[in-house]
Amino acid sequence: MPKSMTGYGRWSGQSAALAQTWEIKSVNGKQLSIRWKMPQFLSMMEQEWEKQVRETAERGRIDIQLHLHIFEAEELSPKLNSWIAQSMLDQLRQLAEANGETPELDYSHLLRMPSLWEEPDQTPPQEILDSLQTGLEMALSAWNDSREREGQAMIADLQNRLETVTNWVERIAERVPTLPEQRFALLKQRAEALLQEQSPSLSQERLHQEFALLTDRIDVSEEITRLQTHLQELQRRFAMETPSGRHMDFVLQECFREINTCGNKAQDSEVSRLVVNVKTELEKCREQVQNIE
Repeated sequence: MPKSMTGYGRWSGQSAALAQTWEIKSVNGKQLSIRWKMPQFLSMMEQEWEKQVRETAERGRIDIQLHLHIFEAEELSPKLNSWIAQSMLDQLRQLAEANGETPELDYSHLLRMPSLWEEPDQTPPQEILDSLQTGLEMALSAWNDSREREGQAMIADLQNRLETVTNWVERIAERVPTLPEQRFALLKQRAEALLQEQSPSLSQERLHQEFALLTDRIDVSEEITRLQTHLQELQRRFAMETPSGRHMDFVLQECFREINTCGNKAQDSEVSRLVVNVKTELEKCREQVQNIE
């Protein structure tokens, strides 16, 4: 299925041991970049879980956040650095005694000092890891579904736009064959009028050769043929089960190249108007394609 690089997925679950909520957000990007935000004691799982994400995504910038509350497993609770805490309390007592005062210590203040609390260095129980693995899989599934829905909508929009572009290109193709002959006749008429006034010694045969070269330069039939081939390739890509946004972006660049050449060479007001329409629609297509995985 076609997938957008932009998506959002969320999953929450609770058991006797823990409550977990996974959130996955992604935007478009040239390469795959994954950022994790979860408790420090789970950092050793990032590499394994990243493999799971890479099975689903090929490109994009992905942010994955885990909100976790563990009801059991006391060994995973933050640990108070008792040695530093005791040292601080002893110094406070010494300071109070030096001033002839009796220290009144409130141990609750220790809770507001993050530097005294250390993350556990123990591996979580396998039961917790299995539960988190399942939660990540569910969140990835929801995130992937949202990308597929958006991807299908984007492909439908692209197909409609490409059909419009194809019709405009056909109109250009119908007009192009008459342009060299019209241009040749106009140039010949102007040149003959000028030559009659100045009476130069220039043969008619030489004039025809120069005009033939000039009119050949405004022939865009080859560009139109290549452009139509590129448009057919895009239609074929849209119909694929898993179209490649990277490849379609490259083909659209080639379409821009050919239609620009047509506009520069044709020197015709009607063709120029159609060229502007085609370029405008191709730009909208490119914006869409750059968000397809």
